[in-house]
Amino acid sequence: MWGGHPARKQSPKLREKVSANEASAARGFTTRSRGRFAVVERRISPHTIVQAVQEQVFCELSGEATILNLKNGIYYGLDRVGSRIWILLQQARRVQEIRDTLLEEYEVTAERCERDLLALLEQLAAEGLIEIRDGAAA
Repeated sequence: MWGGHPARKQSPKLREKVSANEASAARGFTTRSRGRFAVVERRISPHTIVQAVQEQVFCELSGEATILNLKNGIYYGLDRVGSRIWILLQQARRVQEIRDTLLEEYEVTAERCERDLLALLEQLAAEGLIEIRDGAAA
């Protein structure tokens, strides 16, 4: 589903650096302590709200999408299913809403759909192409 061409490989999890005290108060995160700071890994769940960042442009051609990240100048390519997801990401949506739309449009099991969707969203987040918000606050 994902055909990005990043300049370097990154971990599929979005990481933020915060103090250990701030990390302990964070909801929806797991932490690992490293001295004064903790590495915080944000986990995307079906209740998470996701949206494409503003600092990108994309073009759809023959059902496939090409995305340019304006912050780092890297182009990414998505196949037909990835392109459909990218179009859905143009508005803030819960992951479960995107999953349900895909289940209506494609012949796929719910488990595989959710697993593949979460994996793609993690990659998009790692590349700085989507914003992630805690769905419990919405």
